[in-house]
Amino acid sequence: MNSESDPLKQGIFHDVQFDSTTMHPDCIECLVLQADKLIEKHKINHDDAKEIMSRFNSYMESNGARHLTTPEAACFLHRLVKQKTQTGDLYQMEKEFYNQLLLGYEEELRNVIARSDDPFQTALRYALAGNIIDFGPPKPFDVMQVLPQAASIVPAIDHSEMLHDEITKASMVLYLGDNAGEIVLDKLFIETINHPNLWFATRGDYIINDITLEDAEKVGMTNVAKVISNGYDAPSTILDRCSPEFKDIFEKADIVISKGQGNLEGLIDNLDKKIFFLLLVKCHVIGERIHVGERNTVVLFNQTITRL
Repeated sequence: MNSESDPLKQGIFHDVQFDSTTMHPDCIECLVLQADKLIEKHKINHDDAKEIMSRFNSYMESNGARHLTTPEAACFLHRLVKQKTQTGDLYQMEKEFYNQLLLGYEEELRNVIARSDDPFQTALRYALAGNIIDFGPPKPFDVMQVLPQAASIVPAIDHSEMLHDEITKASMVLYLGDNAGEIVLDKLFIETINHPNLWFATRGDYIINDITLEDAEKVGMTNVAKVISNGYDAPSTILDRCSPEFKDIFEKADIVISKGQGNLEGLIDNLDKKIFFLLLVKCHVIGERIHVGERNTVVLFNQTITRL
């Protein structure tokens, strides 16, 4: 299905006035491309696709004035597709593939980390490289192309020394996970951190190729961290939608390690908490927000954001 010629895509947002302070027009375009990809992937017929896009358009119009975030909109879109296709996990095969792929390299990478001059930095950079595994953005990716060079790539913003210091001082650490496959590299980083009271958070339900409790168990994350679901199925951490149990852990944590763009979108304005954003910049919208070019990795301490 060609999104340029598909009548479902032309004029989908016609006459809908979006608050420009709420969602960037390019984010809206990205969501439409996500919808197009899901419609193709799950072979949704024309009438059902038209209904999905009509309901999504109405949702965007009615929620445009309440500072709707891109992850919230993506959550609604995926719920529509899951309901229409009667499919719980829209990216089940992809998630299983990348979990198994990275598990296949786990021992080799663990040895590389252990032999390196600075295991913390090496494990951190592998974890950053893993953030490329993302089926949300429309651009293709190749994790096996970036892994061989990952340990030598210095982040464009590099607050990793501050991260190390804050972990050392913290009595409790919360690590917000992101994608399948990537979680294996998060696990290696968490092993290297070796903190006695570290919690790892997953999504509350299936969304894109983001991790759930099931993924955490499959890759052995439960062996190296205390694991909790955030209780909500957005590809982000949106605190007012998360479960009371998760919010309690979030409040008690001395620092939060936040993986991926989605988590950054949900938490970037939260300066009450010490948060370190670890991600690969995948679009110019996020890049412009933090003054970094696309395809750069970042270790960004949120307490420095106002000084960027």
